[in-house]
Amino acid sequence: MDVSVIIVTRNTCELTCTAIRSVLESRDSLVKEVIVMDNGSSDDTSQTLPQQFSGMRYCRNEENLGFARSANLAARQASGEWLLLLNSDACLEPDALERAVSWMEANPNCGVAGAQLLNPDGSRQNSIANFPTLATELLNKSILRRLFPRRFPGKEHPFTAPVEVETVIGAFMLVRREIWDRLGGLDERFFFFFEETDFCLRVRQAGKTVMHLPGVKVRHGQGQTAKQISAAARIEYWRSRDAYFAKNHNQAVRAVLAAGLVMRLLVDWIAATGTLALTLGGSARHKERWKVLAALWLWQLHGRPADMGLPRPKEIHPGAGR
Repeated sequence: MDVSVIIVTRNTCELTCTAIRSVLESRDSLVKEVIVMDNGSSDDTSQTLPQQFSGMRYCRNEENLGFARSANLAARQASGEWLLLLNSDACLEPDALERAVSWMEANPNCGVAGAQLLNPDGSRQNSIANFPTLATELLNKSILRRLFPRRFPGKEHPFTAPVEVETVIGAFMLVRREIWDRLGGLDERFFFFFEETDFCLRVRQAGKTVMHLPGVKVRHGQGQTAKQISAAARIEYWRSRDAYFAKNHNQAVRAVLAAGLVMRLLVDWIAATGTLALTLGGSARHKERWKVLAALWLWQLHGRPADMGLPRPKEIHPGAGR
């Protein structure tokens, strides 16, 4: 087996079908397997996927185990020399997998490779990111990318050749199996968000490179799963960010971050409230933003309880060990 493609899905049946087809219809000579981990979907996923794709390995969790844990479970079943973590809302261009695997075979020091992610209209998405710092989390990322493009590269800079980066966006993440096994896969303290960021950090600490391959093109719905549950997903983002900083930064940095985030949340909420009032509540986009910010405030005021955010099994508590 050359490549094991791992897709974690939850209530994204149609998107997942499209993702699987893009793998099966790839123009390459690679021997591939597709492993789908269903995190307790309540839509038609459990009926549709096994019927449409007889050669796919479909595994269903009765509850939402989170992305990292589900991906690790799938990897234990995988037999490929390469592991491809592919989002359920991602779609490979026909030559994407062949290009990525060929490049990694020719560059043995590369541990992780990411693709150029594209919007449905073909425009570029951000496909790479910096490791989280006080600057990235408290300041505007778009402004940082424009003012300091070398330090904070992004979609504004069209790369034409493979480039080493700090971390790639996990919608398409091709991993050398040897480094995956050496690092023990993803850290399951990250339930949703930041798991690929932490993994790329550990890959670099292990002496391997993380590369962005601009010639590898992948269409990406950019958070279609998260958009279905935007307020809960945003709470999980904050929770995972806390876990990342607790793991990789000292207490002083974490204290500054906590204070800065609360101040930024207050400013954003006041601005959103004003905008909503000016539009008389008529804008669905502004109304949704206000609801998300209000949910974050409610979570903060209640002491960041574990039962707010995405549903999870009782044994998986935020902040628990691996």
